[in-house]
Amino acid sequence: MSVAQGLLGHRSPRRTWTDRVAVAALAASVIVAVGVLTLVLGYTIARGARAISFDFLTHSMKGVGPLDATGGVYHSIIGTVEQVLIASLLSIPLGLLAAIYIVEYGTNRFAFAVRFFVDVMTGIPSIVAGLFVFSFWVLGLHQGFSGFAAGMALSVLMLPVVIRASEEMLRLVPDHLREASYALGIPRWRTIISVVLPTASAGLTTAVVLAIARVTGETAPLLVTAFGFESIKTNPFDGPQSALPLYVWSQAASAFDVAVRRAWAAALTLVVVVLALIALARLLTRRDRLGVTQ
Repeated sequence: MSVAQGLLGHRSPRRTWTDRVAVAALAASVIVAVGVLTLVLGYTIARGARAISFDFLTHSMKGVGPLDATGGVYHSIIGTVEQVLIASLLSIPLGLLAAIYIVEYGTNRFAFAVRFFVDVMTGIPSIVAGLFVFSFWVLGLHQGFSGFAAGMALSVLMLPVVIRASEEMLRLVPDHLREASYALGIPRWRTIISVVLPTASAGLTTAVVLAIARVTGETAPLLVTAFGFESIKTNPFDGPQSALPLYVWSQAASAFDVAVRRAWAAALTLVVVVLALIALARLLTRRDRLGVTQ
């Protein structure tokens, strides 16, 4: 046995003890985090399952009194779908273009500036995004509260997530695929469209789904942009509109038990939607890994 192998094979008792303590602390942290998450999910399911029903999912709060046990969340589901769709249409194309520019062309000062602003936007509190749209769109341009304003606020939060996640997915594309395309005389823009993007398609889809899941449960930006509405409104450009997070917030703030029960049911609905999006992202990530392995 060589001297190097002897040095690598020898571990002092102190190093072994430190390694075991670190592993035990990591395992304890994971157990605590998973335990707390399980308790929160379990309590939400236990409280929300009592009030959730088909009627709850297919009716709005129009004409429902403070003590009525009727009413539902249908109008809020419509608002959430439309607002998240608007945010996706605004942020996904721009985010993908920015990620492509950073990865494929990012060798100048402008690319460095883009990375810097993305890092800054990543740390922006959600209420700041809402206040920005509120001051610019609602007050500055006198457009008033609307689902579109809420979608713009959500897009501010969604954009840096799309850029960062897409950037990481594009960097996973092997360089030899690009070099082989360049060797055949294919220009860079065609290589990006025909080689890079198809190769990273599953990862990019995962990035988009994670970004959507990130903004679906946001409440603070909606308070100053969508404002909330108790009836069904399918036009996001015409006045205030409800959303699932706003519905949970307004019902939970009520002093009546029937409203609190509706809040738990809406919270369970929102949790199921977000968990479904995260599960979809995990499945797409797994498919991407299997494709790379094969």
